[in-house]
Amino acid sequence: MLNLVSVFEHSAKEFPGKKAIIFGDKSFTFAQVTAMVNKIANALKQKGIQKGDKVALSCLNLPYFPMVYYAILKTGAVVVPLNVLLKGREIAYHLKDSEAKAYFCFQGTPELPMAEEGFNGFNQVDACELFCVITADLTAPSPIEGTMTMGQLIAEASVLCDTQLTSPEDTAVILYTSGTTGFPKGAELSHSNMTMNALGSRHLLQLNQDDIHVIVLPLFHSFGQTCQMNAGFSVGNTLVLIPKFTPQAVLSAIENDGGTVFAGVPTMYWALLNHEDKEGMFDIEKIAKTLRIGISGASSLPLEIIKGIEKKYKIPILEGYGLSETCPVATFSHLTKERKPGSIGTPIWGVEVDIFDRENNPVAPGEVGEVVIRGHNVMKGYYNKKDATADAFAGTTWFHTGDLGKKDEDGYFYIVDRVKDMIIRGGYNVYPREIEEVLLTHPDISLAAVLGVPHDRHGEEVAAYVVLKPGADITEGAIIEWGKQQMAAYKYPRVVHIRQALPMTATGKILKKDLRAEG
Repeated sequence: MLNLVSVFEHSAKEFPGKKAIIFGDKSFTFAQVTAMVNKIANALKQKGIQKGDKVALSCLNLPYFPMVYYAILKTGAVVVPLNVLLKGREIAYHLKDSEAKAYFCFQGTPELPMAEEGFNGFNQVDACELFCVITADLTAPSPIEGTMTMGQLIAEASVLCDTQLTSPEDTAVILYTSGTTGFPKGAELSHSNMTMNALGSRHLLQLNQDDIHVIVLPLFHSFGQTCQMNAGFSVGNTLVLIPKFTPQAVLSAIENDGGTVFAGVPTMYWALLNHEDKEGMFDIEKIAKTLRIGISGASSLPLEIIKGIEKKYKIPILEGYGLSETCPVATFSHLTKERKPGSIGTPIWGVEVDIFDRENNPVAPGEVGEVVIRGHNVMKGYYNKKDATADAFAGTTWFHTGDLGKKDEDGYFYIVDRVKDMIIRGGYNVYPREIEEVLLTHPDISLAAVLGVPHDRHGEEVAAYVVLKPGADITEGAIIEWGKQQMAAYKYPRVVHIRQALPMTATGKILKKDLRAEG
């Protein structure tokens, strides 16, 4: 038997009275979280959820995320975490593609009406049978008339529940990712995949029982989910959950809650470095003594920011590399090894990484090729997408990342560029083809090309080049506003250029490299 929920359950048995979660001025012990996990799991079973069923979850970094996450696993079902910024049409796609039978959705806020969008998506998918609103106050009524709340769902459920037996190769989580050739694909990650990566992360970070994680990375993403939530709970750590990143929230959590481990994307470190404490709210010396380690991922962290953070907060910054398809960690800057500027480190235990040429042959050190990975962290495949899975392995035993990289004589790896056109905006993956498809649903747009353009804070910004239909009269600003209503906040183009035509090859393929060259 191996069930990913064991990373939490073992610590819950060892440290029942210890704080598992801190959220604002509230805290929950491992015993209290266990009781909620068991109640939710029992309620799901009563609703007919069985081993192997898919259950979707949209939730901010709240105590309810791990509670529902581990409850789903406890039943033997599969967790399908969804980005909280998705709109109705996007949610419907994910529910349908994953064949979800149930969907938990947090109520959201006035600025982010998650339950409203979630119910919209749910109503478009007949096969999804249960919609459950997670209200901030579990005793409160649902903000969506006629829908069940999680409080109502678990009202009569027992606090005792046996864990469903699962095998190491059974699917535990489906994480959605995408290339540039279509809509998001669900990476099937097994209990073995996820557990090994969590335990590996625990080893890499040298976590001890006294560590306290400050978590601003969204738990629906593999980075925060594996490297902090699952890894931290596996050793009995306390998680300080922050729904929205601000430098003030992070510094407060470190100073007041004793945070020792922080993980973020480059834009977060940029903000922490440039934060001016004009009112003297924080004791930076105390924070520097409390914080033990910083982890960065999603995109390369500029050397000047690394130097600035390490000088200001007196901590080592460790960078790694991975993808949703690899749970995510594949390489890491090990604490016990030399750290090389610009490097993503060396492969983690049990994982092989190499650089291949176009004929799938390894290249010599210093030469550029595609980064390929194999090991215990590599996904089973893309859910219900055999062709996409076959393409990802290209007839080999290696997962082909689509990223260009190189390695040096010492076995350290470096990312050079992306083969794929994926945009990373502030740590979020944005897929041009999906944005283009949405833009083309606008009645005034006949052609669209989307690409990433450099941005000082977000790393990349989403830019759209569009050709209007004859007689159309719409401004670039109006297209931006329309996109804001149609797509998640991190996806819609902030930059729009209306053109008479787009550069193309003789076969009609848009030359995005020419658009990039124009700046």
